[in-house]
Amino acid sequence: MVKTIAFLGTILVTGITVSSVRAQTANINGTNTNFVTTAVPFLRISPDARAGAMGDASIAVSPDPNAQYWDIAKIPFSEKNYGISMTYTPWLKDLVPDIFLAYLAGYAKFGDKGDKAISASMRYFSLGNIAYTDGLGNSIGTGMPREYSFDAGYSQKLSEYLGTGLSLRYIHSAIASGVSYIPGGGDYRPGNAFSADLGVYYAKKHEVTDDKSHTFSFGAVASNIGSKISYNSSRKDFIPMNLGVGVAYKSQWDAYNSITFALDINKLLVPVLNYQGSDTQVTVVNGILTSFGTGNQFKEIDWSLGAEYWYQNTIAFRAGYFYEDATNGDRQYITCGVGVKYNIFALNASYLVPQGSGTTRNPLSNTLRFSLIFEFNKLESSGSSADDTTPPPPAAPAK
Repeated sequence: MVKTIAFLGTILVTGITVSSVRAQTANINGTNTNFVTTAVPFLRISPDARAGAMGDASIAVSPDPNAQYWDIAKIPFSEKNYGISMTYTPWLKDLVPDIFLAYLAGYAKFGDKGDKAISASMRYFSLGNIAYTDGLGNSIGTGMPREYSFDAGYSQKLSEYLGTGLSLRYIHSAIASGVSYIPGGGDYRPGNAFSADLGVYYAKKHEVTDDKSHTFSFGAVASNIGSKISYNSSRKDFIPMNLGVGVAYKSQWDAYNSITFALDINKLLVPVLNYQGSDTQVTVVNGILTSFGTGNQFKEIDWSLGAEYWYQNTIAFRAGYFYEDATNGDRQYITCGVGVKYNIFALNASYLVPQGSGTTRNPLSNTLRFSLIFEFNKLESSGSSADDTTPPPPAAPAK
């Protein structure tokens, strides 16, 4: 479908997704509100349905292939040796039908004890096909705005309870593909950037009986730490560098029932700037340091609270809540979802309950999304299943 919208509309669609650099403030209904105005916010969109059902709390919960996004240090603690996850997320579903985020992630463990892992992921954000116009409605070109990133990482256990990991990422953003010149904005080119994630993870399980246990886990990750991105020759913008910390507690009641509670807090490592124009003179390191020195730090934290109940490790029910301060974007929403697991296959679904309006309404409101996960212990070979552990038949006695 071809949508005829102005270029500023494109910027709005990409800009309202998640918190990023606060460029300027305004007073709305007596509240000083920070507005989002920076590049590649798609990097902070929750990429999987399991976390999406838990209020985006996933830094410290049990690992799956999507740990590549939440905290790569969790991957060596996976129960299986290999895993793949795929998610398709409609975006702004209530307004347009052809904007979406696709995410693919996978890992493979190795080493004598399976205490090391390599992993990778790709995310692809499409804004559909757009016919661009200027402020007077004159055509300035057509294109297919796209953003994507590729990353690969390595993680390993440092001890029975502690792990760490590093992931490197390439980012490409062509939000005005097909346009070489923007009236009033100068020359245009797609933006490119490089970044890294560094994470740590701690998990300790206390066995009470054979069927009853308690597990406490902790995770911390600095994500998208890297270069700025530029769309023209005169300006460079921060990417959404972020510091996340999470805790989780899992109680295995018996052989059939378990419940997990999780709490994440996230703070952007970008400065709160009040300017009109470019932030080119602010370096990345300076921006990170400045992010801790201005404004009310407590109000700049996003909170995610989630819960997950499993029955027989087969059926899961999830719920969550996300909170952002009124001066920091004012996004607040409730989430819910379910999951099923059978053999090597798992399917997760999540739903974001519609709340808020205008800039405070989440683009995923009233959207149902799904994630497919495959995890197995050995690569499939001809004539055998991926998790086939049946021993070979005994050899016939010699005659």
